[in-house]
Amino acid sequence: MSDQPRVEIRDECLRPAIYWVQPTGAEVQEVLRRAGFTGRLGADYLDLADKSGRQIRKWISGDTRIPYAAWALLCYAANLGTIWEIDTDEMRQFRREHPAEKKNLRENGPEDDFADHE
Repeated sequence: MSDQPRVEIRDECLRPAIYWVQPTGAEVQEVLRRAGFTGRLGADYLDLADKSGRQIRKWISGDTRIPYAAWALLCYAANLGTIWEIDTDEMRQFRREHPAEKKNLRENGPEDDFADHE
């Protein structure tokens, strides 16, 4: 067992893409740890072109942002569920009500008053 403290993954990082907030490098590293992956194993799992793990190190260091699809697959491998699942009617309704908010949600997380718009 590792002596490293366990990092909690924020709920807003475990949402469908439309509501998703970018994880921190520490969260990426924690999901890899929970999946039992090294950087190289993670690169293999994701079928990245560079199998050295360099891209994953960039995500952990914050040099580049992890794409949602890669994050969702790593979360699945770490037994955090199928975070991409969303009811299509819910998604369509959200997009109709908040067409300009998708970018804000991805950067800042959902606002508390979104639930009040129903």
